[in-house]
Amino acid sequence: MQERCNILGVKISTVNLQQAIATLDSWITMHQSNYVCVTPVHSVMDCYHQPELKPIFNNSGMTTPDGMPIVWLLRAYGYKHVDRVYGPDLMRAVCQQSIEKGYRHFLYGGASGVPEKLTGILRKTYPGLNIVGTCSPPFRTLTLEEDNALVMQINATRPDIVWVGLGSPKQERWMAAHVGQIQGATLIGVGAAFDFLSGAKKQAPRWIQRSGFEWVFRLLSEPRRLGRRYLVNNPLFVLLITAQLLGVKSGEINRF
Repeated sequence: MQERCNILGVKISTVNLQQAIATLDSWITMHQSNYVCVTPVHSVMDCYHQPELKPIFNNSGMTTPDGMPIVWLLRAYGYKHVDRVYGPDLMRAVCQQSIEKGYRHFLYGGASGVPEKLTGILRKTYPGLNIVGTCSPPFRTLTLEEDNALVMQINATRPDIVWVGLGSPKQERWMAAHVGQIQGATLIGVGAAFDFLSGAKKQAPRWIQRSGFEWVFRLLSEPRRLGRRYLVNNPLFVLLITAQLLGVKSGEINRF
């Protein structure tokens, strides 16, 4: 178990990409059911606005630092080894490792046709990659019967990893509700990775990703959908983190 650091009540795992991959490998080797929350600033702020989300992130097997502001904060707290564990990078690295390890992958999420297109791209990029199934669920909430059928469908493919691309916090809620139901599988919520890796959406250049301003790139790409996420939540995050660093008690932070 990795040490965790409290960022506004969300316990972030103090890991880098290599450590995250090693942890996933240990779970798969032991056939442990677990889930991973890949966590940028906006997910921390979702937990601030919706406190019922905090236990979902805090009870995960890993809640990784996604986004350079989270990484910088963890380093400021003394975790110098921490680096960004970004959904698309994690997916690429695990797929590369899977060629030797033989992991079985299931892709759950994305708009109609996206997981199938992503499957083709990943198989071409990583020859021998074993993707055993895909599902693009409807946007609405599934009925109990539909959900049970989905669990049976996924279990029938015996996946080691289920990549979940439903967007946050929907994917985190889904993983917390289904961990253990998907037998012996690790569930990994990777947000927009399905869209980025399939080419459905343009990904920011690497230098922008590392600069801490990827949010600006994404805002300019999707201003209507992401305007509130970044223009409201980012300044509030800075205010709340400043309060935390100054030692303001959590109860007082929650009144901002």
